[in-house]
Formats: sequence, C-alpha cells, structure tokens
Amino acid sequence: MMRSMFSAISGLRAHQTWMDVIGNNISNVNTTGFKVGRVRFTDILSQLVRGASGPEEGRGGINPLQIGLGAVTGAVDTIHTQGALQLTGKPSDLAIQGDGFFIVSDGAQTLYTRDGAFDIGSDLRLVNSSTGFYVLGWQADANGVVDPAGPVGPITIPIGQQLDAVASTEITVQGNLDATTDPASTPPHFTTKVGVIDSLGFRHELTVEFTKTASNTWNYQIVYPTSDDPGTPWDDTLTPDPANGADNGTLVFDADGNLDATNSQVNPLILQPATGADDITLTLDFSTLTQLESTSTANAAANGAPAGSLTTFTVSQTGEVLGIYSNGTTKVIGQVALALFTNPGGLMKVGNNSYQPTVNSGEPIVGTPGSGGRGVVASGYLEMSNVDLAQEFTSMIMAQRGFQANSRVITTSDEILQELVNLRR
Repeated sequence: MMRSMFSAISGLRAHQTWMDVIGNNISNVNTTGFKVGRVRFTDILSQLVRGASGPEEGRGGINPLQIGLGAVTGAVDTIHTQGALQLTGKPSDLAIQGDGFFIVSDGAQTLYTRDGAFDIGSDLRLVNSSTGFYVLGWQADANGVVDPAGPVGPITIPIGQQLDAVASTEITVQGNLDATTDPASTPPHFTTKVGVIDSLGFRHELTVEFTKTASNTWNYQIVYPTSDDPGTPWDDTLTPDPANGADNGTLVFDADGNLDATNSQVNPLILQPATGADDITLTLDFSTLTQLESTSTANAAANGAPAGSLTTFTVSQTGEVLGIYSNGTTKVIGQVALALFTNPGGLMKVGNNSYQPTVNSGEPIVGTPGSGGRGVVASGYLEMSNVDLAQEFTSMIMAQRGFQANSRVITTSDEILQELVNLRR
C-alpha cells in the first residue's frame, strides 16, 4: 500500500520539475537567442516480486512479476532549433542562420552564445553591451587580409580611422564608338571625361577625345589641365612625361567591331601633378570598347580614391566586417568567428544567454561563417527565442493534469489506509 504513495510522490516531483521547465521557457519567450528546454521522464527501478521462468514440458514460460516504484526526471534537453530572425537595422546586431555559436570572452573565460546583440564599446571593440564580453574573431591587416588559421581575439572597429589616398593607376574605357561617324567631319568626334586621383588625394579632371581617321580606325587624345584653374583652391596643372609615355594613340577595330589589340597602339600616360604628389602613372584599357553602328557611348572610369575616414560598417554573410569609408571605399577590417560543437545539447547554460562547454559537448571547432557546416551571419538582425507558446501551454495543461492525478493517488491511498486502520472497530 505504501508503494503507491511513494510512486505518486515521485510523480509529483517529476511533474513539478516539468512545470519549472515550462515556466522558464515561457519567461524567456522574448529572450534573444534563447533555446527551449524539454523534460523527459524515466521510470524508477521496478521491484521484482517473482522472477521469470522458461517453458517446460507441457507447460509454458512465466513472465517476471514487477511493481514499478514511480517516475523520475531523466533529462532536461536543450533544443537548438532555429529561432526566427527579427529585423533591427543596426549593423552591429548579428544573427546566425544555421548552426554555430558566437565566441565571447572577458579575458578570463570564453563562452558561446547565439545572442548577437552587440555594440561598439568606448575602446572601439565589438562587445556584448549587457555583459561586457568581447566578440572574438580575427583582425585584418593593413591590406585587408584576414588569417583564419591564427588565434581568435577581440575585433576592433576603428570608427573615424583615416584612410590614405590611393592614387589612380588605370583608366578603363567601355562602351561604343559610332561606326557611321564621318572621318571628314570636325574633330573630335566624341569626348568623355574622367577624374584621376594623385597620391595626396587631389582629383584631376581629364578629357578623352576620340577622332575617327579612317574606316575602323580612331585616334584618342588625353587632354589634361595645363594651366591653373582659378576656380580650384589648389594648383591643378599637370605636366606630361613624354619620355616614358604618350597622351595619344591609335585604336583599330576588326570587321566585327571589336578592338584589334595587335594593330592598335595604346601608350601609358605619366603626369606630374603641381600639388607635389608623386607622378600619376596611368595604364589605358580599351579592350571592351566596340565600334558598331550605334550611338557613341564610350565612358571612362579610373581607379583610386581620395583620403577618407571610417564612418560605418557592415558584416557580410561570411562574417567579414566591412568598413565603409567617407570616400566610398569599402575595406575588410575584421572577421567574426563561429564555433561548432559535436553535441550542442551537451553545453551547459551559465546565464546571460551564454553556454560553457562540457565533457559531453565536445571541444569547440572554430572557423568562419558559411564554412564547415557553420551557418551564415545576418547583419542588422537578431535571432529570437525558439519557444512555441502554443506547445508550452499544451504542455502546461498536461503537467497540471499529471500533478493532479498523482495527488489523487495519494488521497486514494490515504483513504485505503484509513479503512485498514478502522478494521479493528
């Protein structure tokens, strides 16, 4: 008789644990990156009343006779399914679409999280502002190259950092020259402008003039400032170096309208700025220019950029931190790292939406997002909790009824014991 009461008590404890887990799940329904918990029950060791016996001649076997001793909480699993992504528009907010964890550290301990609510601290490092833990990854070198094979460390985003000017080295001309142009008409037959940057960041305006001299043959001429423009607050004159380059050349097109590079003569152009900058050495690329029966649309563009400063940043799907400078230049300044675990369910929750490895989770496998089975990163998003309220309320009803049923077992057992006590009357 007492076994039923003890079994019911174990059931009460188990269902109380279930209610505790359900309450924790519901309380974290809006917690960023939270992963829902699930309770699994197991039965307690059963008392053997009679053992089993095998079949004998003329008689079959007998099954064992056992009486169960109740239920116990077997496990509380963490379910690492994907949570919905919520748009925030803040570039430092990151969400993982797929498997993996962000790596954060305070220098003394390293933890792992799906909570990507990050910010830039006063020391210009990417940080979890609620805990002060730095986000770990790799810093790019001066050329924007990242070495994912190296050790991870805090990522610095140097807002306001000055970027030196990059001098132009190439002018690319694309588009078309009208094949119906009459060589006898007044030259030049088409012009386009292009700005080139010197090593000090000054922009110089050049003009490319095209003149058709014969069928399928054009001359080009580069026109540059030879006298100071009074409207410019600096001396914009350029002096050519004819000994090492030329400001003109010849373009020959084949019968299909494509450039005949063998018979064309394209020369490099070297200009000395009056600003005191280094010589501007320019290579001209006409390889994609055509001559077809169509309006002339030749357009010239040069590489290079003036000086600028880092104004904002974004994070690509592969975790690259891309700095956006005021001069329009985009440069890799860092790389966010993600960690995989063989058994993420074996991680131990340590609060603040963070996890700690255990002997059953396996060691972290660190790499870049989008590689080795790791998920990709979404900048400007946060991953919401994966708690399903409909499921949790259904589980709450089941836990409540299970608790009530076990309470009724205790009440009924008590009534039976009361009858037993009253037998002596």
